[in-house]
Amino acid sequence: MYKNRLFVLLLTVILFAACKKQTEEYVTASISDYMPLVKGKYITYQLDSFRYVPQTLRPLVITYQVKFEVDDLITDNLGRPAYRIYRYIRNTSNDPWVTDDTYMAVNTGNSLELIENNLRFIKLKEPIAQDYTWKGNAFINTTSSSSDFNLQYLDSWDYTYDSLNAPLNLNGINVDSTIKVAQRDEIIGNPSDINSYSEINLGVEYYAKGLGMVYRRFLHSEYQPPTGGHDGYYSDATKGATFTMIDHN
Repeated sequence: MYKNRLFVLLLTVILFAACKKQTEEYVTASISDYMPLVKGKYITYQLDSFRYVPQTLRPLVITYQVKFEVDDLITDNLGRPAYRIYRYIRNTSNDPWVTDDTYMAVNTGNSLELIENNLRFIKLKEPIAQDYTWKGNAFINTTSSSSDFNLQYLDSWDYTYDSLNAPLNLNGINVDSTIKVAQRDEIIGNPSDINSYSEINLGVEYYAKGLGMVYRRFLHSEYQPPTGGHDGYYSDATKGATFTMIDHN
């Protein structure tokens, strides 16, 4: 009888410990840990903007400094609490900041939505766990197009947590804990073949605990091959940008 009671007691302890460990393994960080929306919070980036000279194969890179600063708590068009974010721009640190654009960020409780140029992206989503995937562009109508832009290339992007709690060095600035969001890494056709169409779509972002987004790289390129005696060229839809944090508060 004593041995049976001892066995039951040991089994209970083992099951309790296993359940506790399993519960702890599923406790993840929250959206606000990696994207704190607090009035006055800002991050400054070096922005390397990439394009091609129209109708040519000549790349053009222009470097700026941009600052994203959280402003007041407002309400979005769905009646939800949202934060307005101002973007400021300048050529160098010697120049004054000039207001450049306005964004809106919504922490829904289990996701972070960013509205940029009337496009709603789901930048982060819980649970923040390795290999967790979601449709980050689900709210974007990728079938619409106009003379200004075509959004079909944003269709069905799978955002995935590629690495968690990893350190990152940004031009000498050490960040202790980041999460990597791999958004897209796609090549259509053969970019090395100048006689055929090709397309490249790339998107990746890093978020640091207590800071927000500290690095972003985006590229969409469309190469048009030679036709009718005209040389090949990259279309006006081709664009890229790299944001690298250089300062924060």
